[in-house]
Amino acid sequence: MSTTGTLTDELTAFLVHLKNERGLANNTITAYKRDILGLMAFLNQQAIESWRLLAGHQLRHYVAQNHRHGISGKSQQRRLSAIRTFYHFLIREGLAGNNPAQQVTAPKTVKKLPRSLDTDLVSQLLQNNASNWHAVRDHAMLELFYSSGLRLSELIGTDLNDIDWQDATIRVLGKGSKERLLPVGRLALAALSKWRKIRPLLPRRNKTIRDNDALFISERGNRIHARTVQSRVLEWSKSKGLPGKLHPHMLRHSFASHLLESSQDLRAVQELLGHSDISTTQIYTHLDFQHLTEVYDKAHPRAQKKSGDNSP
Repeated sequence: MSTTGTLTDELTAFLVHLKNERGLANNTITAYKRDILGLMAFLNQQAIESWRLLAGHQLRHYVAQNHRHGISGKSQQRRLSAIRTFYHFLIREGLAGNNPAQQVTAPKTVKKLPRSLDTDLVSQLLQNNASNWHAVRDHAMLELFYSSGLRLSELIGTDLNDIDWQDATIRVLGKGSKERLLPVGRLALAALSKWRKIRPLLPRRNKTIRDNDALFISERGNRIHARTVQSRVLEWSKSKGLPGKLHPHMLRHSFASHLLESSQDLRAVQELLGHSDISTTQIYTHLDFQHLTEVYDKAHPRAQKKSGDNSP
């Protein structure tokens, strides 16, 4: 049997394990397969004939090679995680004696701050007097993104009955199937109310609403697709003359940034965004440094000047 055939057979057994024993989703299994195939190509390149022959220093060489090819630290971390899981399986099956990925770490990637819109640009974006079906829907989506900081998946997954019109709140299902209740601003609620009234009047002839539960639907009557939302947001921003390419995540970040700059309550913003770890919120948002300086000058005992102290 060829080297490639042996490596492939053991990878196939691993993928069967992921599907039948661990019950992972097809997309997750495909991601594992892609990551292990990348490592397998490296083994063939290095003439390593068996998974058990891969040593830690060789795997570090693989990581360094990926780094030179521009693979980000985050992607490398995912690949190494997949390799560790794969070797746990190989060891269990007696196909490897140790896990070479156990002591290998990926290079860190500098985390970039997501772009956001300033309040003037948000106001420019959300100006709307249109009354046609598409414009009313798109305006309601934009208002909800900015009002409540929803993720794209949360917005398209929201149903009509998830909104409490009396309390001005919306119930969303976030990552890890975690539910949270969010406030909806006055202007967003008005836009949603306008959309609810026009929603049944589909612009496509001979079309009926197929998804009666979905808050946002396409002109065909189905729950709106993520790509449709992304394209409509981009098209809307161009029509308003906004610079750059606007995407839903920028509205979520703008929501968080503006709220944090006004309240300075990081914990509250964390809850609203649905972050399980506050460090994610710290990376995701940015503080108005000038405001922080003013707070420091007023509050810190070593920063406060005594009366009559004019020293620089």
